[in-house]
Amino acid sequence: MDAMGIINLNDPDGYIHELTQYRPPAGVPFGGRYRLIDFPLSNLVNSGITNVGILIQHKYRSLMDHLRSGKEWDLARKRDGLFLLPPATSAYPGEVHRGDVENFLSNMDYLIRNRQKYVVISGAITVCNMNYRQVIDYHEKRGADITIIYSEKDCSEEDASQSLMVEVDQDRRVVDMQVKPHVSHNKKLCMEMFVMEKKLLISLIRDCVSHGDYDFIKHCIIKNIGNLNMCGYPYNGYVARIHSLQSYYKHNMDLLKPEVWQELFFREGFIYTKVKDEPPSQYFESAETSNSLVSGGCRIAGKVENSILFRGVKVAEGAYVKNSIIMQKCEIAAGTVLENVVCDKDVQVAAGKHLRGDAHYPFVIKKGMVI
Repeated sequence: MDAMGIINLNDPDGYIHELTQYRPPAGVPFGGRYRLIDFPLSNLVNSGITNVGILIQHKYRSLMDHLRSGKEWDLARKRDGLFLLPPATSAYPGEVHRGDVENFLSNMDYLIRNRQKYVVISGAITVCNMNYRQVIDYHEKRGADITIIYSEKDCSEEDASQSLMVEVDQDRRVVDMQVKPHVSHNKKLCMEMFVMEKKLLISLIRDCVSHGDYDFIKHCIIKNIGNLNMCGYPYNGYVARIHSLQSYYKHNMDLLKPEVWQELFFREGFIYTKVKDEPPSQYFESAETSNSLVSGGCRIAGKVENSILFRGVKVAEGAYVKNSIIMQKCEIAAGTVLENVVCDKDVQVAAGKHLRGDAHYPFVIKKGMVI
């Protein structure tokens, strides 16, 4: 395919600050064995895009460890492949980094030297399974300058108040866009995915810089709605926007529904992630497991119900885990009760503890904590 991909990691940590102390939002674990960045990266690869640049921002050590050479996504190549694009740095001490346009500008040579005609730009906190071939075909047929992908399904007021909304007319031409609007009537959830020609992207970035602008969506996209032919592309599949702890918990729990799991992981192609060679999970005679997603390497002797267990989790006999998300290598001791709880990696919960959150606001235990 004559297109390159850019994953723009410009999402603020405040979206899910409980889980982003040591990692960017793109590196947040999801669905038992994945990270949020696995979804946009897999979507690009499944669409035949083999030149992918990732505009990193900060706290990216864990993300680099996860991505490595890009082998799991078939991006460890002699030509094209995976490129980690460093953040912009100022030559003047104390000068504040303002926005992602600066990151685009500091990596302009990467854009200029690549041979592809089109560029697909995506964020990292929108979880979906999409084939961009159809979007690029639509973009060419409409003769659009920019194609903006939006969700056709109705979104909640919470999603609307924390996201970018787009309004289209009867011909699907974009007539308005708003960031976190209070009222979302007649507007669609923008998935923050854009298709355009590479030369147009370069022109937009240079124009923004020359006018002192700094935000890609606000100043390159929204500011040019009246100047460019922007078309909307409706997406009808499952979409999860991870913009808060509540949305993170809800969309993880959605994976316990077979129809959601099948659509998200098998509809347009597989979702790839870092491979870890671990043995199958071990269930002891005292184990009781129902309606749960259990990854490899777990040792379960207690009761697990309506929960997601990442790799290497240990649940001792007499422990009860319900409606919870337990991340990698956590240990739940005997007699412990966890309900509506999110345990980050390497958490140890001592015997006899009873921890309960609310279904609308789960209790979070930070990475490496001993309770």
